[in-house]
Amino acid sequence: MGPLLRTVELFYDVLSPYSWLGFEVLCRYQNIWNINLQLRPSLIGGIMKDSGNKPPALLPRKGQYMANDIKLLRHHFQIPIQFPKDFFAVIIEKGSLSAMRFLTAVSLEHPEMLEKVSRELWMRVWSRDEDITEPQSILAAAEKAGMSAEQAQGLLEKISTPKVKNQLKETTEAACRYGAFGLPITVAHVDGQTHMIFGSDRMELLAYLLGKREVDGPCASSGECQTLRLPGGSKLFV
Repeated sequence: MGPLLRTVELFYDVLSPYSWLGFEVLCRYQNIWNINLQLRPSLIGGIMKDSGNKPPALLPRKGQYMANDIKLLRHHFQIPIQFPKDFFAVIIEKGSLSAMRFLTAVSLEHPEMLEKVSRELWMRVWSRDEDITEPQSILAAAEKAGMSAEQAQGLLEKISTPKVKNQLKETTEAACRYGAFGLPITVAHVDGQTHMIFGSDRMELLAYLLGKREVDGPCASSGECQTLRLPGGSKLFV
């Protein structure tokens, strides 16, 4: 009998840059750690409202820290992440409701595409400073991730259906029940117990809970990284 396959859930929103970091690390380590990684598109705005929390960028000192933090994490995690030029318009005013409903539709009908489409939406908003709210922007992300135009259009037409809207609401409420006050949260199911971990910087603790060796850095030691091109043509690896 092989090693026990344990379930790890990642609740995330593409509006959250730290969700992207946690997402990439878990994608890199899922085979090394032999985990059943389940991606859970959620709505960070709903979690903030439910918990009474506020986005860190709304508090000046936290906002400045976050800006500096992202610059450092870009290189540490080897992810081409950078602030949108008009941060408040993109993150606070426009939000991610349509994008997260689209990812919910992907998870329901084409779960094998969820990782790639999620990554491409992060690339748009947090790397190339491109829109993720307009229908054509979402379609462009899906097609760049490998979906056919017909598939993408079919999913886009379903983002306002009760099924998709209710699923996103249920997933967000599930995150709240686990104790979320922001995103990402990682939920590890180990030996009949459930552990909720907040943020993207607790992978050593997750490894400990899973009974695995320590993390060999965010890029893993097994060659799990793949090349992503930054705007301008240079490369980072994820």
